Amino acid sequence: MVKIRLARGGAKKKPFYSIVVSDSRKRRDSGYIERIGYFNPVARGQEVRLQLEEDKLAYWISQGAQISDRVKQLAKEYKDPSIREKYLAAKTAKKAAAEKAKLDAEAKAKAELEAAAKAEAAEEVPAEEAPAEEAPVEAAAEEVPAEEAPAEEAPVDETSAEEKDAK
Repeated sequence: MVKIRLARGGAKKKPFYSIVVSDSRKRRDSGYIERIGYFNPVARGQEVRLQLEEDKLAYWISQGAQISDRVKQLAKEYKDPSIREKYLAAKTAKKAAAEKAKLDAEAKAKAELEAAAKAEAAEEVPAEEAPAEEAPVEAAAEEVPAEEAPAEEAPVDETSAEEKDAK
């Protein structure tokens, strides 16, 4: 069976495809019957992106050649270049929508953080009142070491005991 498909060429990370008519049993890039065009997906500026010989394409289709999905899409694009423009416009609109969604998500997250900060600030006000209530407990804790003070006076008594021994 004869197929019309893309054969990859070009360098690493810089693809270039030939639109070829080949036997379906052959490998993708191996020998082909006829080259009827090319497709350069990385074309920039004045470079030609797509070239196709429509009369040869029609001839091979009339002979029973099967056309691949991608070549079929490229043939439609070649006949009507506005398809490409519509595709690029849709892609740009999709990118813009994704960017807007990302910005909205960031704004929402920022608003949630601010709300959480305000909630923490509101919780801190009662927390400041709580230490004032705990102050008497701290005062009681300070009194406990004051009771231990007589125990510290005991060494003073020992000094007097030493003095008694020395006499």
